[in-house]
Amino acid sequence: MADARLRTWLCVILSIQILIKSEAFNVGITYVQNAVAKGAVCLDGSPPAYHFDKGVGAGANNWLILFEGGAWCNNVTTCLARRDTRLGSSKQMVKELSFSGILSNKQKFNPDFYNWNKIKVRYCDGASFTGDVEAVNPATNLHFRGARAFVAIVDDLMSKGMSNAQNAILAGCSAGGLTAILNCDRFRALVPARTKVKCLADAGYFINAKDVSGASHIENFYSEVVATHGSAKNLPTSCTSKMKPGLCFFPQNVVPQIQTPLFIINAAYDSWQIKNILAPGVADRHGTWRSCKLDIKKCSPNQLKIMQDFRLEFLRALSAVGTSPSRGMFIDSCYAHCQSGTQETWLRNDSPVVAKTSIAKAVGDWYYERLTFQKIDCPYPCNPTCHNRIFDANGKSEDYLTWDWVIQNEFSVLSQLILCSSLQNIAPQSHESSPSSPDPAYKRPKKCDFSVCWFLS
Repeated sequence: MADARLRTWLCVILSIQILIKSEAFNVGITYVQNAVAKGAVCLDGSPPAYHFDKGVGAGANNWLILFEGGAWCNNVTTCLARRDTRLGSSKQMVKELSFSGILSNKQKFNPDFYNWNKIKVRYCDGASFTGDVEAVNPATNLHFRGARAFVAIVDDLMSKGMSNAQNAILAGCSAGGLTAILNCDRFRALVPARTKVKCLADAGYFINAKDVSGASHIENFYSEVVATHGSAKNLPTSCTSKMKPGLCFFPQNVVPQIQTPLFIINAAYDSWQIKNILAPGVADRHGTWRSCKLDIKKCSPNQLKIMQDFRLEFLRALSAVGTSPSRGMFIDSCYAHCQSGTQETWLRNDSPVVAKTSIAKAVGDWYYERLTFQKIDCPYPCNPTCHNRIFDANGKSEDYLTWDWVIQNEFSVLSQLILCSSLQNIAPQSHESSPSSPDPAYKRPKKCDFSVCWFLS
Protein backbone atom coordinates (compact mmCIF):
# COMPACT_ATOMS: atom_id res chain seq x y z
CA MET A 1 0.00 0.00 0.00
CA ALA A 2 2.82 2.39 0.90
CA ASP A 3 4.54 1.71 -2.44
CA ALA A 4 1.30 2.39 -4.28
CA ARG A 5 0.85 5.70 -2.48
CA LEU A 6 4.44 6.67 -3.24
CA ARG A 7 3.98 5.87 -6.93
CA THR A 8 0.81 7.97 -6.97
CA TRP A 9 2.59 10.85 -5.27
CA LEU A 10 5.50 10.71 -7.72
CA CYS A 11 3.07 10.57 -10.64
CA VAL A 12 1.34 13.72 -9.41
CA ILE A 13 4.61 15.63 -8.99
CA LEU A 14 5.86 14.55 -12.41
CA SER A 15 2.52 15.38 -14.02
CA ILE A 16 2.41 18.86 -12.53
CA GLN A 17 6.01 19.52 -13.59
CA ILE A 18 5.23 18.44 -17.14
CA LEU A 19 2.10 20.59 -17.26
CA ILE A 20 3.93 23.59 -15.85
CA LYS A 21 6.55 23.28 -18.57
CA SER A 22 4.14 22.55 -21.40
CA GLU A 23 0.91 24.49 -20.90
CA ALA A 24 1.82 27.69 -19.08
CA PHE A 25 4.66 29.90 -17.91
CA ASN A 26 5.09 32.74 -15.47
CA VAL A 27 5.61 36.35 -16.52
CA GLY A 28 6.82 39.16 -14.28
CA ILE A 29 5.06 42.44 -13.64
CA THR A 30 5.92 45.84 -15.15
CA TYR A 31 4.79 49.10 -13.52
CA VAL A 32 4.14 52.14 -15.70
CA GLN A 33 5.86 54.49 -13.28
CA ASN A 34 5.83 57.56 -15.54
CA ALA A 35 2.03 57.36 -15.67
CA VAL A 36 1.76 58.73 -12.11
CA ALA A 37 2.95 62.19 -13.17
CA LYS A 38 0.16 62.22 -15.76
CA GLY A 39 -2.45 61.27 -13.20
CA ALA A 40 -2.95 58.01 -15.10
CA VAL A 41 -3.32 55.78 -12.08
CA CYS A 42 -5.24 53.03 -10.31
CA LEU A 43 -8.01 53.75 -7.82
CA ASP A 44 -5.48 54.28 -5.00
CA GLY A 45 -3.13 56.45 -7.06
CA SER A 46 -0.58 53.71 -7.75
CA PRO A 47 0.78 53.22 -11.29
CA PRO A 48 -0.98 50.90 -13.73
CA ALA A 49 0.76 47.61 -14.44
CA TYR A 50 1.01 44.81 -16.96
CA HIS A 51 2.85 41.53 -17.63
CA PHE A 52 4.87 41.38 -20.84
CA ASP A 53 6.21 38.35 -22.72
CA LYS A 54 8.37 39.55 -25.59
CA GLY A 55 7.70 38.27 -29.08
CA VAL A 56 10.27 36.31 -31.06
CA GLY A 57 11.04 35.43 -34.66
CA ALA A 58 8.23 36.15 -37.10
CA GLY A 59 6.10 37.43 -34.22
CA ALA A 60 8.56 40.07 -33.01
CA ASN A 61 6.52 42.90 -34.53
CA ASN A 62 3.10 41.54 -33.64
CA TRP A 63 1.33 42.59 -30.44
CA LEU A 64 -1.52 41.09 -28.41
CA ILE A 65 -2.74 43.19 -25.48
CA LEU A 66 -5.21 41.40 -23.21
CA PHE A 67 -7.06 43.35 -20.53
CA GLU A 68 -7.92 41.58 -17.29
CA GLY A 69 -11.48 41.44 -15.95
CA GLY A 70 -12.94 42.04 -12.52
CA ALA A 71 -16.42 43.68 -12.73
CA TRP A 72 -16.89 47.35 -11.78
CA CYS A 73 -17.48 49.67 -8.84
CA ASN A 74 -20.49 51.97 -9.07
CA ASN A 75 -20.12 54.39 -6.14
CA VAL A 76 -17.66 55.59 -3.52
CA THR A 77 -18.53 52.73 -1.16
CA THR A 78 -17.93 49.93 -3.66
CA CYS A 79 -14.83 51.63 -5.06
CA LEU A 80 -13.39 51.98 -1.56
CA ALA A 81 -14.00 48.27 -1.03
CA ARG A 82 -11.62 47.47 -3.89
CA ARG A 83 -9.19 50.40 -3.62
CA ASP A 84 -6.73 48.49 -1.44
CA THR A 85 -7.02 45.18 -3.29
CA ARG A 86 -5.44 43.97 -6.53
CA LEU A 87 -8.49 45.37 -8.35
CA GLY A 88 -7.70 48.89 -7.17
CA SER A 89 -3.99 49.02 -6.47
CA SER A 90 -0.90 47.78 -8.27
CA LYS A 91 0.74 47.55 -4.84
CA GLN A 92 -1.47 44.57 -4.11
CA MET A 93 -0.84 42.69 -7.34
CA VAL A 94 1.23 39.52 -7.47
CA LYS A 95 4.63 39.89 -9.08
CA GLU A 96 4.10 37.04 -11.55
CA LEU A 97 1.15 35.72 -13.55
CA SER A 98 0.72 32.48 -15.43
CA PHE A 99 0.23 32.83 -19.19
CA SER A 100 -1.67 30.17 -21.14
CA GLY A 101 -4.44 29.92 -23.71
CA ILE A 102 -4.28 32.87 -26.07
CA LEU A 103 -1.20 34.02 -24.12
CA SER A 104 0.65 30.72 -24.44
CA ASN A 105 4.13 30.75 -25.98
CA LYS A 106 3.81 27.19 -27.27
CA GLN A 107 2.84 26.70 -30.92
CA LYS A 108 0.95 23.52 -30.03
CA PHE A 109 -1.35 25.40 -27.67
CA ASN A 110 -1.56 28.74 -29.46
CA PRO A 111 -0.61 28.24 -33.13
CA ASP A 112 -1.46 31.69 -34.47
CA PHE A 113 -0.17 33.96 -31.68
CA TYR A 114 2.41 31.97 -29.70
CA ASN A 115 5.41 34.04 -30.83
CA TRP A 116 3.73 37.46 -30.61
CA ASN A 117 4.48 40.09 -28.00
CA LYS A 118 1.86 39.20 -25.38
CA ILE A 119 0.74 41.60 -22.69
CA LYS A 120 -1.77 41.10 -19.91
CA VAL A 121 -2.90 44.44 -18.49
CA ARG A 122 -3.96 44.39 -14.86
CA TYR A 123 -7.36 45.85 -14.01
CA CYS A 124 -7.34 48.48 -11.28
CA ASP A 125 -9.67 51.35 -12.23
CA GLY A 126 -13.11 49.78 -11.77
CA ALA A 127 -14.72 51.14 -14.94
CA SER A 128 -13.22 49.22 -17.88
CA PHE A 129 -10.63 51.97 -18.42
CA THR A 130 -13.17 54.68 -19.29
CA GLY A 131 -13.18 57.06 -16.30
CA ASP A 132 -11.51 60.43 -15.92
CA VAL A 133 -12.34 62.68 -12.97
CA GLU A 134 -9.80 65.40 -12.20
CA ALA A 135 -10.75 65.98 -8.57
CA VAL A 136 -9.53 63.57 -5.88
CA ASN A 137 -11.34 63.61 -2.57
CA PRO A 138 -8.61 63.58 0.13
CA ALA A 139 -10.96 61.72 2.47
CA THR A 140 -11.14 58.70 0.17
CA ASN A 141 -8.06 59.14 -2.07
CA LEU A 142 -10.02 57.58 -4.90
CA HIS A 143 -8.68 58.26 -8.38
CA PHE A 144 -11.11 57.74 -11.25
CA ARG A 145 -8.57 57.84 -14.05
CA GLY A 146 -9.00 54.67 -16.10
CA ALA A 147 -9.08 56.40 -19.49
CA ARG A 148 -5.78 58.13 -18.76
CA ALA A 149 -4.29 54.81 -17.60
CA PHE A 150 -5.34 53.18 -20.88
CA VAL A 151 -3.48 55.80 -22.93
CA ALA A 152 -0.45 55.68 -20.62
CA ILE A 153 -0.21 51.90 -21.00
CA VAL A 154 -0.44 52.09 -24.79
CA ASP A 155 2.19 54.87 -24.84
CA ASP A 156 4.50 52.76 -22.69
CA LEU A 157 4.13 49.78 -25.01
CA MET A 158 4.76 52.04 -28.00
CA SER A 159 8.10 53.00 -26.45
CA LYS A 160 8.93 49.31 -26.09
CA GLY A 161 8.47 48.43 -29.74
CA MET A 162 4.76 48.57 -30.52
CA SER A 163 5.43 51.67 -32.62
CA ASN A 164 6.84 49.20 -35.17
CA ALA A 165 3.89 46.83 -34.97
CA GLN A 166 2.78 45.07 -38.14
CA ASN A 167 -0.17 43.40 -36.39
CA ALA A 168 -1.97 44.25 -33.16
CA ILE A 169 -4.93 42.86 -31.27
CA LEU A 170 -6.70 44.66 -28.43
CA ALA A 171 -8.37 41.94 -26.38
CA GLY A 172 -9.89 41.39 -22.98
CA CYS A 173 -11.97 39.11 -20.80
CA SER A 174 -15.14 40.05 -18.90
CA ALA A 175 -14.79 43.70 -17.83
CA GLY A 176 -11.60 43.59 -19.88
CA GLY A 177 -13.65 42.37 -22.84
CA LEU A 178 -15.83 45.43 -22.41
CA THR A 179 -12.61 47.48 -22.29
CA ALA A 180 -11.68 46.06 -25.69
CA ILE A 181 -15.07 47.02 -27.14
CA LEU A 182 -15.34 50.52 -25.67
CA ASN A 183 -11.72 51.39 -26.47
CA CYS A 184 -11.43 49.57 -29.79
CA ASP A 185 -11.42 52.58 -32.12
CA ARG A 186 -9.40 54.60 -29.61
CA PHE A 187 -6.69 51.95 -29.69
CA ARG A 188 -6.77 51.99 -33.50
CA ALA A 189 -6.13 55.75 -33.40
CA LEU A 190 -3.22 55.44 -30.94
CA VAL A 191 -1.13 52.94 -32.92
CA PRO A 192 0.50 53.57 -36.32
CA ALA A 193 -1.86 53.74 -39.29
CA ARG A 194 0.18 51.07 -41.08
CA THR A 195 -0.53 48.53 -38.32
CA LYS A 196 -3.22 45.92 -38.96
CA VAL A 197 -5.47 46.30 -35.89
CA LYS A 198 -8.38 44.16 -34.72
CA CYS A 199 -10.25 43.81 -31.42
CA LEU A 200 -11.32 40.70 -29.51
CA ALA A 201 -13.88 40.66 -26.68
CA ASP A 202 -14.17 37.50 -24.58
CA ALA A 203 -17.22 37.38 -22.28
CA GLY A 204 -17.53 41.15 -22.59
CA TYR A 205 -20.86 41.36 -24.42
CA PHE A 206 -23.02 42.31 -21.43
CA ILE A 207 -26.64 42.88 -22.40
CA ASN A 208 -29.26 45.29 -21.11
CA ALA A 209 -31.81 42.82 -19.77
CA LYS A 210 -34.28 43.00 -16.91
CA ASP A 211 -33.78 40.66 -13.99
CA VAL A 212 -36.21 37.95 -12.86
CA SER A 213 -38.13 40.49 -10.78
CA GLY A 214 -38.65 42.73 -13.81
CA ALA A 215 -36.27 45.45 -12.61
CA SER A 216 -33.59 47.11 -14.75
CA HIS A 217 -30.84 46.27 -12.28
CA ILE A 218 -27.86 46.22 -14.67
CA GLU A 219 -29.00 49.37 -16.49
CA ASN A 220 -29.14 51.30 -13.22
CA PHE A 221 -25.80 49.86 -12.13
CA TYR A 222 -24.03 50.86 -15.34
CA SER A 223 -25.49 54.37 -15.13
CA GLU A 224 -23.98 54.68 -11.66
CA VAL A 225 -20.61 53.39 -12.87
CA VAL A 226 -20.52 55.96 -15.67
CA ALA A 227 -21.59 58.80 -13.36
CA THR A 228 -19.12 57.90 -10.60
CA HIS A 229 -16.12 57.58 -12.91
CA GLY A 230 -16.96 60.44 -15.27
CA SER A 231 -16.91 57.98 -18.16
CA ALA A 232 -19.32 59.78 -20.49
CA LYS A 233 -16.68 61.84 -22.29
CA ASN A 234 -14.66 58.70 -23.05
CA LEU A 235 -17.51 56.61 -24.44
CA PRO A 236 -18.09 56.62 -28.21
CA THR A 237 -19.78 59.87 -29.19
CA SER A 238 -21.64 57.97 -31.88
CA CYS A 239 -23.62 56.50 -28.99
CA THR A 240 -23.67 59.28 -26.38
CA SER A 241 -25.04 61.71 -28.97
CA LYS A 242 -28.13 59.50 -29.27
CA MET A 243 -28.81 58.13 -25.79
CA LYS A 244 -27.94 58.41 -22.10
CA PRO A 245 -24.25 57.74 -21.36
CA GLY A 246 -25.08 54.81 -19.09
CA LEU A 247 -26.68 53.00 -22.01
CA CYS A 248 -23.43 53.41 -23.94
CA PHE A 249 -21.74 51.00 -21.54
CA PHE A 250 -23.71 48.23 -23.24
CA PRO A 251 -21.97 46.74 -26.30
CA GLN A 252 -25.27 46.38 -28.18
CA ASN A 253 -25.51 50.19 -28.32
CA VAL A 254 -21.86 50.77 -29.26
CA VAL A 255 -20.81 47.93 -31.56
CA PRO A 256 -22.76 49.06 -34.67
CA GLN A 257 -20.63 52.22 -34.90
CA ILE A 258 -17.22 50.61 -34.24
CA GLN A 259 -15.04 50.92 -37.33
CA THR A 260 -12.26 48.51 -36.35
CA PRO A 261 -12.72 44.76 -37.04
CA LEU A 262 -14.14 42.98 -34.00
CA PHE A 263 -14.55 39.39 -32.81
CA ILE A 264 -16.94 38.33 -30.02
CA ILE A 265 -16.36 35.20 -27.91
CA ASN A 266 -19.23 34.58 -25.53
CA ALA A 267 -21.30 31.88 -23.92
CA ALA A 268 -24.99 32.35 -24.67
CA TYR A 269 -25.56 31.32 -21.06
CA ASP A 270 -22.78 33.48 -19.67
CA SER A 271 -22.47 32.41 -16.04
CA TRP A 272 -21.66 35.93 -14.80
CA GLN A 273 -24.63 37.43 -16.61
CA ILE A 274 -27.00 34.71 -15.38
CA LYS A 275 -25.82 35.27 -11.81
CA ASN A 276 -25.61 39.07 -11.86
CA ILE A 277 -27.90 40.37 -14.60
CA LEU A 278 -30.70 37.82 -14.89
CA ALA A 279 -30.91 36.61 -11.29
CA PRO A 280 -28.90 38.90 -8.99
CA GLY A 281 -29.30 38.46 -5.26
CA VAL A 282 -31.33 41.66 -4.97
CA ALA A 283 -33.95 40.14 -7.29
CA ASP A 284 -33.88 36.71 -5.62
CA ARG A 285 -34.24 37.49 -1.94
CA HIS A 286 -35.61 34.04 -1.11
CA GLY A 287 -32.74 32.25 -2.83
CA THR A 288 -34.92 30.44 -5.33
CA TRP A 289 -32.22 30.72 -7.97
CA ARG A 290 -29.28 29.91 -5.73
CA SER A 291 -28.80 26.24 -6.64
CA CYS A 292 -29.52 26.90 -10.30
CA LYS A 293 -26.86 29.63 -10.49
CA LEU A 294 -24.31 27.34 -8.84
CA ASP A 295 -24.92 24.46 -11.23
CA ILE A 296 -27.04 24.70 -14.38
CA LYS A 297 -27.92 21.00 -14.03
CA LYS A 298 -29.82 21.89 -10.86
CA CYS A 299 -32.12 24.39 -12.57
CA SER A 300 -35.83 23.66 -12.54
CA PRO A 301 -37.74 23.36 -15.83
CA ASN A 302 -39.16 26.85 -15.28
CA GLN A 303 -35.71 28.30 -14.58
CA LEU A 304 -34.32 26.64 -17.71
CA LYS A 305 -37.19 28.18 -19.68
CA ILE A 306 -36.25 31.63 -18.32
CA MET A 307 -32.60 30.99 -19.20
CA GLN A 308 -33.56 29.92 -22.71
CA ASP A 309 -35.50 33.19 -23.04
CA PHE A 310 -32.40 35.03 -21.78
CA ARG A 311 -30.37 33.32 -24.52
CA LEU A 312 -32.83 34.57 -27.13
CA GLU A 313 -32.57 38.08 -25.70
CA PHE A 314 -28.79 37.80 -25.80
CA LEU A 315 -28.91 36.75 -29.45
CA ARG A 316 -31.17 39.68 -30.30
CA ALA A 317 -28.68 42.05 -28.67
CA LEU A 318 -25.88 40.28 -30.51
CA SER A 319 -27.47 41.11 -33.85
CA ALA A 320 -25.86 44.53 -33.46
CA VAL A 321 -22.57 42.89 -34.43
CA GLY A 322 -23.87 42.52 -37.98
CA THR A 323 -22.71 40.22 -40.76
CA SER A 324 -19.72 42.08 -42.16
CA PRO A 325 -16.75 39.76 -42.89
CA SER A 326 -14.70 42.00 -40.60
CA ARG A 327 -16.89 40.88 -37.69
CA GLY A 328 -16.56 37.45 -36.14
CA MET A 329 -18.31 35.56 -33.38
CA PHE A 330 -18.00 32.29 -31.47
CA ILE A 331 -21.13 31.85 -29.35
CA ASP A 332 -21.30 28.50 -27.59
CA SER A 333 -24.07 27.08 -25.44
CA CYS A 334 -21.90 26.60 -22.36
CA TYR A 335 -22.55 27.86 -18.84
CA ALA A 336 -19.21 29.64 -18.75
CA HIS A 337 -17.47 33.01 -18.50
CA CYS A 338 -14.14 33.84 -20.19
CA GLN A 339 -12.77 31.10 -22.42
CA SER A 340 -9.70 32.48 -24.19
CA GLY A 341 -7.25 32.81 -21.31
CA THR A 342 -7.25 29.21 -20.09
CA GLN A 343 -5.80 26.37 -22.10
CA GLU A 344 -8.62 23.89 -21.59
CA THR A 345 -11.14 26.18 -23.25
CA TRP A 346 -8.87 27.96 -25.77
CA LEU A 347 -7.24 24.96 -27.44
CA ARG A 348 -6.89 21.43 -26.17
CA ASN A 349 -8.21 18.05 -27.23
CA ASP A 350 -11.28 18.48 -25.03
CA SER A 351 -11.88 22.19 -25.68
CA PRO A 352 -15.37 23.49 -26.55
CA VAL A 353 -16.14 23.52 -30.25
CA VAL A 354 -18.83 25.12 -32.37
CA ALA A 355 -19.26 23.86 -35.94
CA LYS A 356 -16.36 21.47 -35.19
CA THR A 357 -14.10 24.48 -34.63
CA SER A 358 -12.19 25.47 -31.49
CA ILE A 359 -12.07 29.03 -30.24
CA ALA A 360 -8.39 29.28 -31.12
CA LYS A 361 -8.94 28.23 -34.72
CA ALA A 362 -11.98 30.49 -35.14
CA VAL A 363 -10.07 33.54 -33.88
CA GLY A 364 -6.95 32.72 -35.90
CA ASP A 365 -8.91 32.19 -39.10
CA TRP A 366 -10.73 35.49 -38.57
CA TYR A 367 -7.63 37.52 -37.76
CA TYR A 368 -5.59 36.24 -40.69
CA GLU A 369 -8.66 36.29 -42.95
CA ARG A 370 -8.33 32.65 -43.88
CA LEU A 371 -12.04 32.14 -43.24
CA THR A 372 -14.93 34.14 -41.84
CA PHE A 373 -16.41 32.76 -38.64
CA GLN A 374 -19.82 33.79 -37.33
CA LYS A 375 -21.27 30.76 -35.59
CA ILE A 376 -23.96 30.50 -32.92
CA ASP A 377 -24.35 27.22 -31.07
CA CYS A 378 -27.61 25.32 -30.63
CA PRO A 379 -29.43 25.73 -27.27
CA TYR A 380 -28.31 24.09 -24.02
CA PRO A 381 -27.70 21.21 -23.43
CA CYS A 382 -26.84 20.36 -27.03
CA ASN A 383 -23.04 20.78 -26.92
CA PRO A 384 -21.22 17.88 -25.19
CA THR A 385 -17.87 19.68 -25.49
CA CYS A 386 -18.89 22.47 -23.11
CA HIS A 387 -16.95 23.14 -19.94
CA ASN A 388 -19.84 24.19 -17.72
CA ARG A 389 -19.01 26.05 -14.53
CA ILE A 390 -20.07 24.56 -11.22
CA PHE A 391 -19.80 26.88 -8.23
CA ASP A 392 -19.62 26.10 -4.54
CA ALA A 393 -21.76 27.82 -1.89
CA ASN A 394 -19.37 30.80 -1.86
CA GLY A 395 -19.62 31.28 -5.61
CA LYS A 396 -16.24 29.73 -6.31
CA SER A 397 -15.92 27.50 -9.35
CA GLU A 398 -15.05 23.87 -8.72
CA ASP A 399 -16.10 22.22 -11.98
CA TYR A 400 -12.59 21.25 -13.01
CA LEU A 401 -9.12 21.91 -11.67
CA THR A 402 -7.49 24.15 -14.26
CA TRP A 403 -3.77 23.96 -14.81
CA ASP A 404 -3.52 27.74 -14.74
CA TRP A 405 -4.73 27.45 -11.16
CA VAL A 406 -2.31 24.61 -10.41
CA ILE A 407 0.65 26.64 -11.61
CA GLN A 408 -0.38 29.67 -9.54
CA ASN A 409 -0.68 27.47 -6.46
CA GLU A 410 1.82 24.71 -7.20
CA PHE A 411 3.39 24.51 -3.75
CA SER A 412 0.04 24.47 -1.96
CA VAL A 413 -1.21 21.86 -4.40
CA LEU A 414 1.85 19.67 -3.92
CA SER A 415 1.62 19.77 -0.15
CA GLN A 416 -2.06 18.91 -0.22
CA LEU A 417 -1.56 16.14 -2.75
CA ILE A 418 1.20 14.63 -0.66
CA LEU A 419 -1.21 14.59 2.25
CA CYS A 420 -3.91 13.29 -0.06
CA SER A 421 -1.74 10.42 -1.24
CA SER A 422 -1.10 9.49 2.38
CA LEU A 423 -4.65 9.70 3.62
CA GLN A 424 -6.43 8.91 0.31
CA ASN A 425 -9.07 11.46 1.24
CA ILE A 426 -9.03 15.06 2.43
CA ALA A 427 -11.66 17.62 3.25
CA PRO A 428 -12.10 20.25 0.53
CA GLN A 429 -10.52 23.63 1.22
CA SER A 430 -11.30 26.88 -0.51
CA HIS A 431 -8.67 29.22 -1.94
CA GLU A 432 -8.30 32.83 -2.85
CA SER A 433 -8.95 33.89 -6.44
CA SER A 434 -6.18 33.16 -8.88
CA PRO A 435 -4.71 36.53 -9.93
CA SER A 436 -4.49 35.24 -13.50
CA SER A 437 -8.21 34.66 -13.80
CA PRO A 438 -11.12 37.09 -13.67
CA ASP A 439 -13.38 34.21 -12.77
CA PRO A 440 -13.95 33.14 -9.14
CA ALA A 441 -11.28 30.90 -7.67
CA TYR A 442 -11.23 27.23 -8.41
CA LYS A 443 -11.67 24.77 -5.59
CA ARG A 444 -9.78 21.54 -5.18
CA PRO A 445 -11.83 18.48 -6.09
CA LYS A 446 -13.52 16.77 -3.17
CA LYS A 447 -11.99 13.39 -4.05
CA CYS A 448 -8.36 12.49 -4.57
CA ASP A 449 -8.69 10.70 -7.88
CA PHE A 450 -5.39 11.97 -9.33
CA SER A 451 -6.92 12.43 -12.74
CA VAL A 452 -3.78 14.29 -13.76
CA CYS A 453 -2.06 10.92 -14.29
CA TRP A 454 -4.97 9.72 -16.37
CA PHE A 455 -4.94 12.95 -18.39
CA LEU A 456 -1.32 12.41 -19.41
CA SER A 457 -1.72 8.76 -20.28
